[in-house]
Amino acid sequence: MLMHNPPHPGEIIRELCLEPLGLSVTAAADGLRVSRKTLSAILNGKAGISPEMAIRLSIAFDTSAESWLTQQYQYELWHAEQHRKDLAGQEAGCRIETREVFIGPRCCLLR
Repeated sequence: MLMHNPPHPGEIIRELCLEPLGLSVTAAADGLRVSRKTLSAILNGKAGISPEMAIRLSIAFDTSAESWLTQQYQYELWHAEQHRKDLAGQEAGCRIETREVFIGPRCCLLR
């Protein structure tokens, strides 16, 4: 089930990791071995969490990489769902119909 308007993972990093530890963006970027610009883009919601960054965060904050990727996925999916009607409208009249055809012991789906 999707969370209602989940926060960007950068917001989580800032509020639950950096602020409680009193870390600056520069110090955190150094600790993660990424540029300040890269971390700043994530913290400001301009970039997402890559698998590599998820591993770096999991090492630095003793969490799992999967949790960071799940947060990113939930954020992106929620925002994509907000445009569901737009996406469905683009495909009006183009729905793919399938039917099963039995050929001997096999079943094939034809489009």
